[in-house]
Amino acid sequence: MAKVKSKVQKSKNSKKQPKKDAPTLSLQERLAQKRQANKARKEFMDLLTKSLSVALFLGFLLFLGAGIKAALPAVLGVMVMSFSYKYPRQALIAFIIYVPFGGTITYYIGNSPILQLAKDSFYIPVAIALWQICRQQKLPFVIPKAIKIPLYFVLASSLLTLVFINGGQQLNPPPAGLFKTPAKEIPIGLGILGLKVFLGYVPLITCAYYLIRDKKDFLRITRLQIILIIICCALGFLQYILLVVGICEGTRNLEGAALFKATLDARCYFGGALVYSPSQGIIRLPGTFVAPWQWAWFLISSTFFAFATGFSDPSIFWRLTSLGSLALIFVNAVISGQRIALALVPTCFVMLLLLTGQIANFKRFIPIGVGLAVILGIAVVTNPVVVQERLDSFLVRWNASPPQDFIIAQFTENWKNVDTPIGSGLGRATNSARALGETKLVETYYPKVLYEVGIFGVLGFFALVNVLTFTGFKTYRSLKNRNFRSYGASMWVFILFISYNTYYYPLDVDPVAVYYWFVAGILFKLPILDKQEKEDADPENTNKKKTSKNQVLIE
Repeated sequence: MAKVKSKVQKSKNSKKQPKKDAPTLSLQERLAQKRQANKARKEFMDLLTKSLSVALFLGFLLFLGAGIKAALPAVLGVMVMSFSYKYPRQALIAFIIYVPFGGTITYYIGNSPILQLAKDSFYIPVAIALWQICRQQKLPFVIPKAIKIPLYFVLASSLLTLVFINGGQQLNPPPAGLFKTPAKEIPIGLGILGLKVFLGYVPLITCAYYLIRDKKDFLRITRLQIILIIICCALGFLQYILLVVGICEGTRNLEGAALFKATLDARCYFGGALVYSPSQGIIRLPGTFVAPWQWAWFLISSTFFAFATGFSDPSIFWRLTSLGSLALIFVNAVISGQRIALALVPTCFVMLLLLTGQIANFKRFIPIGVGLAVILGIAVVTNPVVVQERLDSFLVRWNASPPQDFIIAQFTENWKNVDTPIGSGLGRATNSARALGETKLVETYYPKVLYEVGIFGVLGFFALVNVLTFTGFKTYRSLKNRNFRSYGASMWVFILFISYNTYYYPLDVDPVAVYYWFVAGILFKLPILDKQEKEDADPENTNKKKTSKNQVLIE
């Protein structure tokens, strides 16, 4: 009996024993850490001093020549690009944060075409720094390897268009016609900007791949996206309330055709141009973006992020938070007045349930499904008129111009009017490049690509997204960890949906132009995180773990 008591007492005492403290660092190790911190501080201050001096000098010159509207973006641009090159990991996170708020920031600083490219002052230095590090450490820059051939093909085809079509237009501009003033154009500049819009964000696959080093980084990124969704959707809802109560007038007091056109004069604190004419039942909100159309695609793409985190995050807090963000997305899809958001947000949710298999995961589906149904039910009951107006608007638009007929008509028209087999010129159908030359409005994506880079370019790009989609499918199917596999499935469905969507041109503008490639980078990193999880779970390998080369790229 005494022996039994002593064993029980020993076991209790062993349970009460505190965990062992982390090993104390030696004096030499502490001094090394201190030297490293001092070195980092010195490098930071040196960079700050040099970049600030160059920025102020350049800003002063521009202020004398073009005023404060040109000087301020230049000063900020030099500072941001300098620090982005030096600290690529932090800059890439800042880039992801900036994307959904870019429209709001642009119009607070000043409405300048240069500010539309402000986000690239984060991204371009990161891509350059990453490319240099990959060369130094002999690591692949094009990820995954499977996309190399189609990527190089479409890039070569695009460069041919840039040199021969845009270059020819620059050297030998077409005649203006009798009694007409020649258009002021920069076809080469138009082509460079068009190429940047077309393929400029492909390196985001690599950036995301090397940004995420372990599971902690992965969860930080996914949860950051949920926080951004909640903030943006809350601001979008606030924008709607401000218009409804009359704090912002919108377009309600205008007359004639102005009642139906989005305008910056009607801007309501956040984002850019909007329409709010309740007398006509017309509302188009921009949320935090430049235009209502971008806001609609932010809501659509956010459905995939919220769904993925809601079903795959290991923390119940973040799963419930994702449920809240999903409800906000649905609400904003209704009140934004964007028919495409109203149609595709619920459609994408159902598509995700079916293609990821989460509808069979009752333990997680029932709480999310019931919670979402309750929230949306309350919203519908309290605002039946708003919901009915949006549904009527959607049905009228669909009947007036069915999407399938619209897409076929766009393909036919651009096939007949493209100038050469290598296109009519990069940027010639890119709306954001219109400041550099005459552009054509093509409202479907693949016909737009056909018009700019011709049949060879469109076939090359189609091959690229085909390979990307197929490789993404194989990647997520190879995952063993349930949470990673669930998240990977959701991201693959997003890639699948955007790759073959040609209705309008989401791959040309924020945020889809960024999210599509960034999501692909996350997806292709998941197998490495899955392998790390296996190593962490195997006690025999705890002392044998080796840091993978690509884990130390971006510090």
